[in-house]
Amino acid sequence: MMDATPFSLKHEVAIVTGGNGGIGRGIAEGFAAAGSHVVVVARNQAKIDKAVEEIQQHYNARVLGFSCDVTKQTDIKEMMKEVHQKLGKINILVNNAGMNIRKMPQDYMPEEWDRVIETNLRGPFLCCHAVYPFMKETGSGKIINIGSMTSIFGGAKLAPYGASKGAIVQLTKSLATAWAPDHIQVNAILPGWIDTDLTRQARKDIEGLNERVLERTPSGRWGVPSDLAGTAVFLASAASDFVTGVAIPVDGGFSTFL
Repeated sequence: MMDATPFSLKHEVAIVTGGNGGIGRGIAEGFAAAGSHVVVVARNQAKIDKAVEEIQQHYNARVLGFSCDVTKQTDIKEMMKEVHQKLGKINILVNNAGMNIRKMPQDYMPEEWDRVIETNLRGPFLCCHAVYPFMKETGSGKIINIGSMTSIFGGAKLAPYGASKGAIVQLTKSLATAWAPDHIQVNAILPGWIDTDLTRQARKDIEGLNERVLERTPSGRWGVPSDLAGTAVFLASAASDFVTGVAIPVDGGFSTFL
């Protein structure tokens, strides 16, 4: 029999990488609203502090902030250890931190390719690898990896980004299969075109992007970070205990429209 409040995250502990802005901030706020303790992990300390203060005040939630480079295994392990020491457990991990460099494939330097792949693919794997022992000890866990429309579609100036986000879906499926016996569900969210600092820059860099997105999206608008919150809360809650290894587009219909 299902609990009367299957979407509640009360007393859960959720780590959100890249949680100080954009999609990560929207998900962190959704978790706080659902009752979770939230750990905002990012690199910009000033933005971390601002996010922590604002989420705490608005949602009356316990929110911690950690500066951490997700490409560095020692940073990740230390962060996870400290979160566990302070909050006693880790129930939820959202791998949202990411970056992009837009160029034609022939113009990338190898170190630029490596930087995107290390942040967008190696980073989530290292975070999953580090959180696994804590979730196994608890006897359950929820991992949400943030993909992209480029997990599905190609783009001329998105070779490393698209490669990393396509791989995120396969990583999600592999981890879901491996860790199902440990009662750890691993799923992915594929955001459509969401209004963030990164996509505002994209609209400046790519002529006509705004018009093409609006024309292609059946909902007729760009998404906002809070549009991701409901799906993230579902995947982080008991309501999704029999859902694992899936990649859910949250895109206003973008991926279904021809």
